Amino acid sequence: MPLLLVKPMTRPFKAAASLAMLVCMSLSANAANTCAGGADWVGDLTPITAADWNAARAAHLIERAGFGETPNAIAELAKRDPAALVRELTVPQGVDNSQVQPFDESGVWEEGLDPFPPSRPAVTDLAKEKGEALGVKVKPSGNRRLQPVVNRFFYWLRASKLETERLGYWWANRMLTTQRPLEEKMALFWHGHFATSEDKVRDYRKMLKQVQLFQEKGLGDFRTLLIGVAQDPAMLAYLDAGVNVKGAPNENFAREIMELFTMGVGNYAESDIREGARAFTGWNFKGTKFVVNDAEHDAGEKSFLGQKGNYDGVDIIDIILKQPATADFVAAKIYRFFVRDDISPQMREKLGAILRDNNYQLAPLLNAIFLSRDFYSDASCGAHIKSPVELLVSTYKKLGLRSVPGVPDFHETTTALGQTLFWPPTVAGWAQGRSWITPGLLIERGNFARDVVFPDIGFIPPDRYPGGVYQILSVSEKTSQGVDITTATAPDDKDLTSMSNMNADRDEDFNTRYASYRGWQEAIERVKPLPRHTAQLNLTRMVLDSKTPLKTPQDVVSFFVARMFVVAPSPKTQERLAAFLESELGTNDIAAAQSYMEESLRMLMHALLSLPEYQLG
Repeated sequence: MPLLLVKPMTRPFKAAASLAMLVCMSLSANAANTCAGGADWVGDLTPITAADWNAARAAHLIERAGFGETPNAIAELAKRDPAALVRELTVPQGVDNSQVQPFDESGVWEEGLDPFPPSRPAVTDLAKEKGEALGVKVKPSGNRRLQPVVNRFFYWLRASKLETERLGYWWANRMLTTQRPLEEKMALFWHGHFATSEDKVRDYRKMLKQVQLFQEKGLGDFRTLLIGVAQDPAMLAYLDAGVNVKGAPNENFAREIMELFTMGVGNYAESDIREGARAFTGWNFKGTKFVVNDAEHDAGEKSFLGQKGNYDGVDIIDIILKQPATADFVAAKIYRFFVRDDISPQMREKLGAILRDNNYQLAPLLNAIFLSRDFYSDASCGAHIKSPVELLVSTYKKLGLRSVPGVPDFHETTTALGQTLFWPPTVAGWAQGRSWITPGLLIERGNFARDVVFPDIGFIPPDRYPGGVYQILSVSEKTSQGVDITTATAPDDKDLTSMSNMNADRDEDFNTRYASYRGWQEAIERVKPLPRHTAQLNLTRMVLDSKTPLKTPQDVVSFFVARMFVVAPSPKTQERLAAFLESELGTNDIAAAQSYMEESLRMLMHALLSLPEYQLG
């Protein structure tokens, strides 16, 4: 039987390693499917014709340019002219998307929280100096005079984190329900390209504004997008715009815009970084708005990439866009995201030329990629390892769900799989590709499949329960028993962090552990809870409603494989799964088992979604 028919967590490491090897074999062998156009299509940018178009290629396109689709939707796409379909994907403004809802904010932001201090010591120092911080005045007398200020600091840290998690759910639901799939898929690409993390930004409003920038401008003009990113409050906060001032330029953004965002290593010098940083001095934000502080801007002459002038940030961007390396770099990264990891120097140059010749309009480049014979070649079909976000959204899409379930938790699940929306690991984003596949991560992918078809009835909403935060839980438990705050927050031998905090708080101006506890309390009170429904599945009905009658377990396995997979499992694997289903049903007659087969179908679905081939898109 397939390795993950049993609960993955119960399997030994050896089994996990074997499964990882199977995935690598699948990737190397690149199992044949009807999408593949043949070896002679590799590297060929010639557009496919209507005669080349079929359901398998339509499924491949919507998997890569979106998040997959149901069989009925794919059948409709297969009837379309491929050139017209791709144009609609890349220029979707005419497609009605009114069913997509704006983000429903909890209303946790209040005046006074901005500018938010970088640390707890910074907020207490400010309160001592000014007599006020974060809109809260220092108590004139009494015990713990700074406690309300510190409580406020921790409240916003927790509230922004929880609201950002809600933002992730909102975005995932857009991915699932949008009529403009490439718009969201491209936004996901830019989120990894222009990586920015809530951990440092600490303001969900800025993270929301940034993803809206990607959604609105991500398929348009790269220059406009790049300027928007350079002036984006989340990016400015993440890359330290506040300390990039005349006379003491901070090089973070100038380095990353060249190294990671446009040209790549080797196409600039350290002197270009220093001069570029001078051009961006004074670029900052106030709240969620971009501002230029003229007094902090260096208006002097700069020497950048062989040119001289009194440049500002926009001038620097325009000079970067004139470099041949820029179009090649950006086009190649887009290709690797949508097609496959390996790209030849010749393909890199051809795609770069398309982007450059079209004045950095992204639609012509994407049209060329999605219509090319190379995109449908045997090297491209089934060669993409689905990222965690792609895995979850495509699974829900193919199962016919209309909203992202709250059980399992989207945020916790994607985090366990290695990709958390709004929390990329570094400014370089996620590594992609084979980095998504390790023995441990394969087990977690199996766990996700299990939790979808057999939801956890003991589920505790993580946004209502700060699990794993020992200090908070300890204080909460003790105060609920009537223990006074000083005693409840006293350190024990297991908690060296709290000992350090108590040393800092010994003057009783405030108590850090209590502030953390109260911050969570207030955040949970004010942040709207996420809906916690399970996946509304009825696999029995799905089988019975099939247009082609499903009479045997083999028919059922073939039906689900066609619905869920881009790369089909081997005939032998499908035979074994059919035998398993027959054994569970106790009959070879699906009609005879229709009143009791739901459990068995769910076991089958768990096995299917845990297979190596299902990780490919």
